[in-house]
Amino acid sequence: MAHKKGQGSVKNGRDSNPQRRGIKAYAGELVKVGGIIVTQCGTKWHPGKNVKRAKNDSLFAMAEGRVYFDQNGRRVNIQVAPEAAAV
Repeated sequence: MAHKKGQGSVKNGRDSNPQRRGIKAYAGELVKVGGIIVTQCGTKWHPGKNVKRAKNDSLFAMAEGRVYFDQNGRRVNIQVAPEAAAV
């Protein structure tokens, strides 16, 4: 007996894993350099100061500091404000 179904017998036997998109670091949270702040499809959120957009539209921190959300009209910018250096 065959242990696998014959080729072509099932057309709908696939399922993809969830992508787990959304905000990863909320306002006021500390992020490190390169830390992902948002994973998204398209640009629902836009990069502000010290934030860059990756090839897959994720936003990540370019400086260590706290995350802030700033609304400029309909556009939501995400910024990272550097923390004061501890002496």
